[in-house]
Amino acid sequence: MAVEITIWLFCLLSLAWGPTKQEKPVAVELSCGAGPSHVILELGSPLLLDCNLGSSDTPFNVTWFKDGQLLPPAPGDHQYLSNGSLLLLPTSTDSQPPKNVEGSYSCVSASDIGALTSRAVNVLLASLSRLYQEPSPQTVIIGGFARFECQMTGVPLPVITWQKDKVTIDDDTRFIYLPNGVLQILKVTKEDEGIYQCVASNSAGKDISTEARLTVTTGPIDTLNPVVIVVPPQNVTVVLGHPAVMECMAQGHPKPFVSWSRQDGKPISTDVIVLATNLVVRDTRRHHAGVYVCRANKPKTREFVVAAAELHVAAPPVIVQSPESVSLTRGSTARFLCNSSGEPLPELHWLKNGQPIRSFRRIKMQSPGVLLINQLALEDAGYYQCIAENRLGTACATARLTVIVKEGLPSLPRHLTATPYSSTTALLSWEKPEYNTDQIIAYSVHYQRTAGSDNQESSFAVSNETTEYLIKELRPHTAYTFFVVAYSPMGASPPSLPVTVEMLEDVPSAPPQLSVVSTSPTDIRLTWQPLSSQHSRGAVTRYRIDYSALDQMDIMFSVELRGNETQFTLRELRPNQVYRLRIAAGTSVGFGVPSEWVQHQTIVRYRPSDNSTVIFAPSELKVRSRVSTLNVTWQPSPNHTMVSGYKLSYREAEADGTSKQEGSSKTHTIRLRKKARHHLLTGLVPDRQYEVRVWGFNRQKDGEAAVWKGRTDKIYSRPSGPSSSPPLPPSSIQATANSSTSIWLRWEKPRFINVRIINYIVRCSPAGTTNASLVSYYTSSSLEILLGGLKPFTHYELAVRSNGEDSTGPFSGTVEESTLPDRPSTPPQELQLSALDSSYVLVSWRPPLEPNGIICSYSILFTVNPSEPEHQWRNLSEDGDIFSTEVNGLSGGTWYFFKVGASTKVGPGPFSSVMDVQTPLPTYELDVHAVTGIIVGVCLGLICILLCMCFSFRNSKSRELSGGLNSTAVTPQCRKVGCPAPAKVPECSDSHELETLMPLGTQELGQQRTNDSEEQSLMEKDDHLCTSLCSNQVEAEVIVHSELSDPSGEEEEEEGNSGVSNSTRGPSLLEDVYSPLSEPSSTVREDHLENLIVAKSLQSLPKRTILAHHNGEAEGNVEQQNSDTETQPDNCLTNGFHSPNISRSVLRSEHLVTEDSRHCPAAAGKAVSAGLPPAPFVSSVSVHSTSAPHTYLCP
Repeated sequence: MAVEITIWLFCLLSLAWGPTKQEKPVAVELSCGAGPSHVILELGSPLLLDCNLGSSDTPFNVTWFKDGQLLPPAPGDHQYLSNGSLLLLPTSTDSQPPKNVEGSYSCVSASDIGALTSRAVNVLLASLSRLYQEPSPQTVIIGGFARFECQMTGVPLPVITWQKDKVTIDDDTRFIYLPNGVLQILKVTKEDEGIYQCVASNSAGKDISTEARLTVTTGPIDTLNPVVIVVPPQNVTVVLGHPAVMECMAQGHPKPFVSWSRQDGKPISTDVIVLATNLVVRDTRRHHAGVYVCRANKPKTREFVVAAAELHVAAPPVIVQSPESVSLTRGSTARFLCNSSGEPLPELHWLKNGQPIRSFRRIKMQSPGVLLINQLALEDAGYYQCIAENRLGTACATARLTVIVKEGLPSLPRHLTATPYSSTTALLSWEKPEYNTDQIIAYSVHYQRTAGSDNQESSFAVSNETTEYLIKELRPHTAYTFFVVAYSPMGASPPSLPVTVEMLEDVPSAPPQLSVVSTSPTDIRLTWQPLSSQHSRGAVTRYRIDYSALDQMDIMFSVELRGNETQFTLRELRPNQVYRLRIAAGTSVGFGVPSEWVQHQTIVRYRPSDNSTVIFAPSELKVRSRVSTLNVTWQPSPNHTMVSGYKLSYREAEADGTSKQEGSSKTHTIRLRKKARHHLLTGLVPDRQYEVRVWGFNRQKDGEAAVWKGRTDKIYSRPSGPSSSPPLPPSSIQATANSSTSIWLRWEKPRFINVRIINYIVRCSPAGTTNASLVSYYTSSSLEILLGGLKPFTHYELAVRSNGEDSTGPFSGTVEESTLPDRPSTPPQELQLSALDSSYVLVSWRPPLEPNGIICSYSILFTVNPSEPEHQWRNLSEDGDIFSTEVNGLSGGTWYFFKVGASTKVGPGPFSSVMDVQTPLPTYELDVHAVTGIIVGVCLGLICILLCMCFSFRNSKSRELSGGLNSTAVTPQCRKVGCPAPAKVPECSDSHELETLMPLGTQELGQQRTNDSEEQSLMEKDDHLCTSLCSNQVEAEVIVHSELSDPSGEEEEEEGNSGVSNSTRGPSLLEDVYSPLSEPSSTVREDHLENLIVAKSLQSLPKRTILAHHNGEAEGNVEQQNSDTETQPDNCLTNGFHSPNISRSVLRSEHLVTEDSRHCPAAAGKAVSAGLPPAPFVSSVSVHSTSAPHTYLCP
């Protein structure tokens, strides 16, 4: 007592220096009953934890634990009292609560009988965190509503109040304060405008939020507006005993009416308050949980809107059924039962004297709430506790077990041995107890399977006259544990020492279930499932397959395989031949009974071009047999695109494999759709042989069948006993997609197990389906299963139920999961091609029947040669939501081949069948507008040419009449009759007339020529030239080059013609003339032509140079006095008409042949220079057949 007083004085003195006044310590009792789950450690108040477990014996040892670990001594943080209590000090040297004080505390109290563990209590320091949600400014119309929200966490939970303009808001019916920190202002007025703040406070302090201004404006409120719920209720989880708020604020004109209801149809509890339009629960209880519906109605109309939210009430564990303390004699059986409640559902486990209990041999936990102890011994006495835990806390209940030992009881049996007598029997032998043997009235033999945690124990009563017993109906190749107990009138002896022995192996009791399918005309594929341990009766080391042709049954072939094989393919068989097959499994002892003979016919050999291709049998046919059901599953045929659906038939078969008499066995056929992959056959006879066939079909024919033969399970008799309730469904079901065709499903055992669970049944079906044939069932003896054979990218609903020994429980709630996407398994369908014209083809298609995901793109391949490799085809790509496209740039009259494939994000799928289309030949249509334009243009051109010709003809006539054409270089004689010929020279027979049109020059206008002697000399030279030329004839070509000289570029003559101006000089013309002569002359001298110089006064004019060659060609070149002179187009005249010749023209001899031309004597080709007087128009010296008779020269 003096020590306690000293400790209290020390505490008071140490706290006197703190910032707060010392208070009385807060005492919390830690027991195994109900109590608070957490305690708040206030600043300045010490906390006293008292360990009181209600034990009748005085504890001699109390141990404290923090967070599951032994609490070390720390005088600065806590103190141990003499009665085992723990005193926590709230201050440290800096007058602040030590941070390491927080945690979960529990105590263990030990006594002579045993030890007890208290429930755990969480010690929390008082604290106030910062606001994590503060009010925000708002603008509201007069008559509307405003809403401010403020959220803060703290220990204990802070209380939130509101201020307006730094003043606490007075009570007003328009101001609604909700426990969740929300302020609602109804029917806002101009006076409500201002600055609002929230104040959060608890024992650790207070905090003020930032300012939020409320602005009130005016606006039209008489306009009819639809009803809108602007603040709908939100899902909320509230701890039991705490307040709950569900808001619902609606607006509209006229003002809507808001009402509340429960979705399950139950009435709302009377302790629920409707505050304005909000639902408030002051003290939340379990019955308040549910879905609440807020409905806003517009008055006097049927217009309304609804919003729903769920209220979830979390509760710490509570023990609703505690185990009872019992006193039992040694050798009897103790059974403790414990049930709990809470949200989430608590997990239960058992403790003995403060230590966890594990299931082993005599001690079994049949379920988390049931503890069974067989063959009680003295060491089983003590305290047993049931612990329930969830995230909100723990709860516990205690029971005491007392084992009574009476006097005169026999001792334990000695030297127990167990010898396997066969694979199913064992011989037990033992010796009598050492003491009180004469009091023994019977023995009890106990045994159970060694492996497993929930194995049931079996026992038999044996007479006291024997010390051995032969146990039968054991499982081969299974380990068992045996012990023996002796009984006297006073009670049971302690159990003997246990003995474990493994039974011998045996041949398998049943053959594997065989499935047969043909993959080609010469192959048969066999698949089977491994035998269960119940049927294998040992380690399967080998399989044997027997087969023979039906027409050669005396010749049988056998194939042995290893024990780890589950499939085999028989090859090199005959097409269209019926075979019979069977399988047997073997252990080290030997082969078991073989399966029934299964008959199967290989498919007919076919050609690829044959349209009547057979439909292959479905692959991977599997059948799960039960007492009265067969669950049949399969995979599609290899050429499943030809399949329109599946057919399933089943019938009873004789044990020897032959069919029953006609009419005694009825075959039932079921027609299934193409996407079916499983079917459940129900209403079958137990322990009966059945034959199941599955095959595909289309409109033309049926395909090959996959065959299975097997037997339904037997009905195992169970010992009669009191009927038990069905087991509860599993909990915590979780589904996870494993691949595109499989889903992992995991679950936990039921929270409360009232019967022994043998296995679990899993139900799997596509989401939303109402077709029972689409529902699959799977069996699992563990707490997980991999569901395979599912469709890619499909949403499935999954549920699990528990199977008891003689009852089946209900299915759990469904969970949903989708398989992962995959490549499309079918190509796009309905491919259509339409040739729009010679270069365009329209390609259209429909999505695949089995896309196995979201189609991302389509690939369009086309080519003109279908035998090319696929990578050489031209490829176009379209988005997944496009189902047609135009292919351009094609050639007309060509066959094109197309195919289309679809792709998901996983990859591309198969391409469609190749289709062809021929583009039409290109057609050329007459463009009426273009042709009309051409015709009009041609007509206009012709009219212009005619006008020009008429105009030229008129101008030429006018020049002839006015005497504009005159030769100044010859005499009138030569101008009229040509060159006078000498007497001795013959007349030119075929001479050519060369016409030179000489216009009037400036000399004729201004003055007469002054040098008549020069003119006369010229005429004489001409006569001499003509005479000399007639001696020989030369075929010459005269090439005339015409150039227009620029008047500005001409220079005035300085010699001979100084008085003549060139300013009025017209463009000069150089003409190339080709003239045929009779014969070339070889005696003409070159200097003879140089004497032909005409008129020295004209040397300044542009010169015409004529080169005559012996080969008949002549070339003319024009030399201009100014290099800058531009060449202008020439206008040549022929017989007075303008000729549209180009600036450089060549007239050959064949162009100059005329009727009246004459041959002149030829001269040696030499340059002849002649000066031409300036002319105001273009003169022509072109040779023509109709030249005028006044021509004076024949070159």
